[in-house]
Amino acid sequence: MSLMPEEFYRIQKLPPYVFAVINEMCAKARAQQMDVIDLGMGNPDGPTPRPVVKKLIEEARHARNHRYSQSKGIAILRQEIVNRYRANYGVELDPETEAIVTIGAKEALAHLLLAVLAPGDAVVSPNPAYPIHQFGVVLAEGHACMLPMPDAATFLNGLEDLYRTSSRKPKLILISFPHNPTTICVDLDYLREIVRLASLHGTMVIHDFAYADLGFDGYKPPSILQVEGAKEIAVEIFSMSKSYNMAGWRVGFCLGNPRLVAALTRIKSYLDYGVFQPIQIAAATGLRECEEDTRKICAIYEKRRDALVKGLNGAGWPVEKPRGSMFLWAQLPERFRSAGSLEFAMRLLEKTHVAVSPGIGFGPMGEGHVRFSLLGTEKRLREAATRIGGFLGA
Repeated sequence: MSLMPEEFYRIQKLPPYVFAVINEMCAKARAQQMDVIDLGMGNPDGPTPRPVVKKLIEEARHARNHRYSQSKGIAILRQEIVNRYRANYGVELDPETEAIVTIGAKEALAHLLLAVLAPGDAVVSPNPAYPIHQFGVVLAEGHACMLPMPDAATFLNGLEDLYRTSSRKPKLILISFPHNPTTICVDLDYLREIVRLASLHGTMVIHDFAYADLGFDGYKPPSILQVEGAKEIAVEIFSMSKSYNMAGWRVGFCLGNPRLVAALTRIKSYLDYGVFQPIQIAAATGLRECEEDTRKICAIYEKRRDALVKGLNGAGWPVEKPRGSMFLWAQLPERFRSAGSLEFAMRLLEKTHVAVSPGIGFGPMGEGHVRFSLLGTEKRLREAATRIGGFLGA
């Protein structure tokens, strides 16, 4: 007789992954030799800059790099991210106490929440949101307090109301701009107000800055660390995944408040030995030599955005241009809203072989929308819009 529990304590807190339904349908369609245009997962499809790849190959040949590395990241890589923040944002950071290398942004966020939250601590974040922003809190035994964010001002007003009315003051505010999935962008004054409120009430702040370098039409996303006094309460998580087309390399950083960085450093010292050292050395090369590549990558996404937006508008689906990120967030066409985003995404894939992410997968306040990833060539995105136009007109 098996003594295995029917439900594992933490696994039972995680709902079924909505995106798995679409992924399974995509796999079945491809198995039948169907031409699927997958605009669902936000998986960068461009090549990593050549100097980074070249350096990885070179360093992987050296046996000295095959051993355990440092869980907090090698010194040269921490110094290069500090240099980048000085050059791009005018922010001074100590590479020893205010910077740590992480195994991508998700690992940084999940382990930082685990390090700093006590059971029941309230974490405020916008909804809809990238799933780890909610379920990282749940797994750390915190209380995920989701405030609606149809626009940036609504979230900020909701945060102010929460401080005025709630008996449970937030331990932490978790934000991300440019935002995934809504693509909402903010200016530095908005982040100043977040820091002001958090400082006033003794709240910590985590800013997930995964799309730091993907701003369009002249917009440059601000770093929260540019705000005076931000380092007293806040950290920022930066990733090389989107900026440098290095999603599979898993290189991220947590930067800012020394106490929060130290907490993450300590918990990681028990959990891992860091990123494979040749990858870290190659990443340092990327930060030092490939800044122009980040601008080229951004320009590619901007052109893709223009192609998709023009195509969808021409197909009879009114959408607005996002100012940043690698996504387009679109309200469902009116006659499909009653069916819901998952049903719509399934029907769209079935009829057009175009895959999108249903909004409900980003939380209850994502319902009524779908997310397009800006992947593939401009021609491919125009083809997707043409197929969708046929479906909407049927």
